[in-house]
This record gives sequence, structure tokens and C-alpha cells, in this order.
Amino acid sequence: MGGYGDLFEKAKPYIAMICLQFGYAGMNVITKVSLNGGMSHYVLVVYRHAFATVSIAPFALIFERKVRPKMTWSSFLQIFVLALLGPVIDQNFYYVGLKYTGPTFACAMSNILPAMTFVMAFIFRMEKVDLRKVRCQAKVAGTVVTVAGAMLMTLYKGPLIRMAWTSHGQPHGGEDPAVDPTGREWFLGSLFIIIATLAWASLFILQAHTLKQYSAPLSLTTLICFVGTLQAIVVTLAMEHRPSVWTIGFDMNLLAAAYAGIVTSSIAYYVQGLVIQKTGPVFASAFSPLMMIVVAVMGSFILSEKIYLGGVLGSVLIVIGLYSVLWGKHKETQAESAALREALPMAMASCSSKVTGDAASAGHDPECEKANGAAKPSSNGHGASAV
Repeated sequence: MGGYGDLFEKAKPYIAMICLQFGYAGMNVITKVSLNGGMSHYVLVVYRHAFATVSIAPFALIFERKVRPKMTWSSFLQIFVLALLGPVIDQNFYYVGLKYTGPTFACAMSNILPAMTFVMAFIFRMEKVDLRKVRCQAKVAGTVVTVAGAMLMTLYKGPLIRMAWTSHGQPHGGEDPAVDPTGREWFLGSLFIIIATLAWASLFILQAHTLKQYSAPLSLTTLICFVGTLQAIVVTLAMEHRPSVWTIGFDMNLLAAAYAGIVTSSIAYYVQGLVIQKTGPVFASAFSPLMMIVVAVMGSFILSEKIYLGGVLGSVLIVIGLYSVLWGKHKETQAESAALREALPMAMASCSSKVTGDAASAGHDPECEKANGAAKPSSNGHGASAV
């Protein structure tokens, strides 16, 4: 009884993060076409988060009007930094790196995210690492294998794998100019992608901390997108001095901005926040390698991109590393649940020994009530049960 319900509850974070990767993959393909058409990436970031703010704000006003925490200077500062890390630094640097290198290389390099997040979470004591335990070894080894798979896709090309659906037709949005992998632009592009990924990992860590103080995910997402829009406008005005760059019509540029804003900013930030609140930042970031695999498949269909043996082998390594991390995280969660179940009888026994004779009729024992309340399991101590 309730078996399927419990199974679905446990599967919800996995389903949510997998769906997010498909959303991110679609954004990469659409954005690639838009940037190839000449749209400024600075302007794209502005419109993206303007759409995100407008799409998520009504839900925050309706569903969180009674539970929204009071804004403090500490919360505002954290929201300001989150907006700077995500909408501004991460996306602008990623788009520049995408221009200087290419979509396959950019997606591969961004898969250092789990390693960066794991290291940062360990530094800030959000993750415990005991290499004597198999689950910790699995998380560390999985992160290393994931990064190795991404690097294999980058460094080894291999023979072309011909697909029936890519034999004919030309990619949409124009051909990318050839980029010299030993040139200055390639080096700068690689550096920009690393900076973007570091900002993304920092966003995971800070978001997990902010949700403990400002436990209203919809409102937090709205504020991040709104403040990020204002920051992106300032950056765009400083970098782009032609008024014509702001022009946008009913074309691919509008689709790219609307899709990126609604799907991969407002919805993704909200769902990502719920998953982080329930499972932690490392679990959420471990799904990022799936985006590269989905981009490769979608790119072969939509953009007629070529698939090489190195990409396939790298993808296999990434999947192996991904599920090694997830297995380690799953075993860690099981261990925590088992410890909680063991603590419950001990707390109850302690309370029973106190309630004797006349004390039993004197009323409730505050210490027992406190122990019973502490022993009740919750999602993560912050009431995150939506995902």
C-alpha cells in the first residue's frame, strides 16, 4: 500500500533533472541558430531574463503571497550575487565561449560542472568525503570518469559515423566559420567556458544556502531573473553602443529569447531550486552531462551536425560516470535514512523511561515531545516536498 506513491516520490527529482536537460538541449540548438544569425549574446541574455521574470512573477504573487519571507539585507545581497553568477556571468561567458570554439566543445567543457560543484560543496562542508566508504569512492570516481568522457570528446575526433538522416540537407542558421583549435580565440573560448562553469557551480552552492533563509522558491526565482535582467541591461549598454542591436522581430531571435527565458530560466531555476533543496547541489549538477548527449542527437537531426566516434565513446564514459555519482548519492541517502530510523526507537525508549508513576499523569514531557518531533522525517529540513 502506497508503494507506487513512494516510488514516484523518490523518482521525482530524477525525472525533473532529466526533463531539464532536454530543455537545456533545446535551448542550445535554438540559441546556436540565433547567434549564427547575428544576434548579440548580450541582448539575448537581457530578453531571456525579461521573459523569465514576466512568466514566473504571477505564480510567485499568487502562490507565495502568504509564505514569502521578509526580505533582509542578507537575502538581498545573496539574490544580487545569484543574479550576477547565473544570468550575467555564466550565460554571457558561455555564449562568448560558444562563439570562439563551437557547440560540441562548449558542451563538453561545461561537463566539468559536477567536478567543480563536488569540490566546492566539499570545501563549504555541504558534502562529506570518506574514501574508506564505497559510496564516497563511487562519487569521486564517477566525477573523474565524467570529466574524462568530456575530455575524450574534446581531444579525440575519430572516424565519422554516418547517419541516414544526416546524409542530405544543410544545417539551419548558416555554417560556423572554421576555428583554429591552436589559435588565440580557441584558448580564450576555452577559458570563458571554464569561467562560466565555475559561476554555474557557485550558483548551485549559493542557491542551496539561500533557500535556507529565503524558503520561497518561486519568489526567489522571480527576484533572480529580475535583478539579473537589470544587471544584464547595464552590461549590454556598456558593451553594445549600437541601438540597432536591441531590435527584435517575430523571428528566430524572438523564439530563442522566449524559449530560453520561459523554459531554461524561469521553469529551470524554480525546478532546480526545489531539487537542490531536497537532494543537494551535487545531485542536481550530476545530470548536466546528459545535456551534451541530447544536444548531439538533436543537432544531428535539426542542424545536420556530424557525429564522430570520439563523441560516442565520450558519451558512454559520461553516462557511466553519471550513474556512478548517482549510485553513490543514493547509497548515502539510504545510510542517512537508516540512521534516522535507528534514532527513532532510541528517542522513544528514552522518553518512555522518563514517563513513570505520577509523572505519566502530570501531562506531557517537553523533552519527549521535542525528541519525537525531531525524529519525524522530512524532505530536507526546509519543507521542500514539491519535487
